[in-house]
Amino acid sequence: MTTPQRIAIVGGHGKVAQQLIPILVGRDRTVVPLARREEQLIELAAKGTAPVRLDIENASEDDFAQAFADCDAVVFAAGGGPDGNIERKRTVDLEGSLKSIAGAKKAGVKRFVQVSAIGVDDPLPDDTEPVWKAYVEAKRDADAALRDSDLDWTIIRPGGLTDDAPTGLVQVAPEVERSTVSRADVAHVVADCLDQDATIGKQWELIEGSTVVLRAIQAAAEN
Repeated sequence: MTTPQRIAIVGGHGKVAQQLIPILVGRDRTVVPLARREEQLIELAAKGTAPVRLDIENASEDDFAQAFADCDAVVFAAGGGPDGNIERKRTVDLEGSLKSIAGAKKAGVKRFVQVSAIGVDDPLPDDTEPVWKAYVEAKRDADAALRDSDLDWTIIRPGGLTDDAPTGLVQVAPEVERSTVSRADVAHVVADCLDQDATIGKQWELIEGSTVVLRAIQAAAEN
């Protein structure tokens, strides 16, 4: 497998994507961020990308496939946002992922990296707040669907996300103690996963740590 050169980002105007784009552009990748509003597309184009208009909630699988045309990797970094809208947890976090997976298959894109969330396979207490329950279930089911696909997948499950500056130091493993990690460091992990074939078929939790990103990924891939 060769290193992906044209990479689509679902949720291309989101906070993780905004951190990921300059990393990929700096590595001379062609970045295709998907966004739904004209002002977002203009902003993304100014960052040296080739943005495509796509409304995750209203687009079809065929629309996703068309957006992924000529790409050789997809990063799913979309989320329904921090508000209390339960429905958007389903339409964005779950159905957006499912349509991205199907669209990638139709477009012939094999490489797929998904940003999920830590601990979403753990049982939820009976008194779990409904919006959080919907979010966890959406991420859990999206990850299961990706694992069941025949794509070359990697699933990254970050801890609590912060807007802190990147440290370049993380902990990556199938399970880690719950903690936080900056979106910037998540972006670096995603970028390095795209460059490392050994990350295919791996699902890792991610928090701040003491190991340089690439070394952390390589060590996790060996275990």
